[in-house]
Order: sequence, then structure tokens, then C-alpha cells
Amino acid sequence: MTSIQIYGIPTCGTCKKALQWLDAQQISYEFINTKEQPPSSEKIGDWVKTLGNKSMRNTSGQSYRALDEVKDTWNEAEWVTAFSDDVMLLKRPIFVKDGIAIAVGFRDVAKIKADIA
Repeated sequence: MTSIQIYGIPTCGTCKKALQWLDAQQISYEFINTKEQPPSSEKIGDWVKTLGNKSMRNTSGQSYRALDEVKDTWNEAEWVTAFSDDVMLLKRPIFVKDGIAIAVGFRDVAKIKADIA
């Protein structure tokens, strides 16, 4: 059986839209609140390897805006550390299927639907 996890925070508008869409599609999932259950740095590292650190950045969040220009020179490992230290730097929601990150954010619904199916 396919296992879908959605990582995010319950107050995030984009997460709410994604969960409503999943419910409407009758797709079962497990929601993981990243504030209460932060993902391990190993898990985040796997996500970054799959999706890239740039796509994982929550560039509209206060945590990201608070970073200085040094963030522009960070390598992948430094981003993994930053994401692990502050989950608010992670773009949401993160869709994980069978343990593998398949999408981040909720713009390309067609791609997400194809990846989940």
C-alpha cells in the first residue's frame, strides 16, 4: 500500500489547500506537523538530494528573510543544517510517498496527482 505523508504546519494556508485537495480526491495521507515533529537532518538531507535545496527554501518566510547574504554562498550541506535548525526555512507542504520526497509546495497539482497515483 502506498504511504503518503504531508509535512507542514497546520496554520499554513498552502498546507490547508493541499489537505483540502487531498480530501476532495479521497487520497489518504498522514499529516506531520513539522513544528511539533521536526524531521531529522538525515531525512531533510534525503529530500534535498531528491528535490534540490533551492526548491526547498521558503523564500517568503520571515526566517529566510532574516538570513543575511551569506545564504547565497551556502552549499547543500549548509542548507540541510539550516533547514534542520529552523523548519520554518522549509517550503511547505512537502509530499513524501513511500519515504521519498516527490514534491514541495502546492502549485503543480497535475504533477502531484500523477506522482501520488
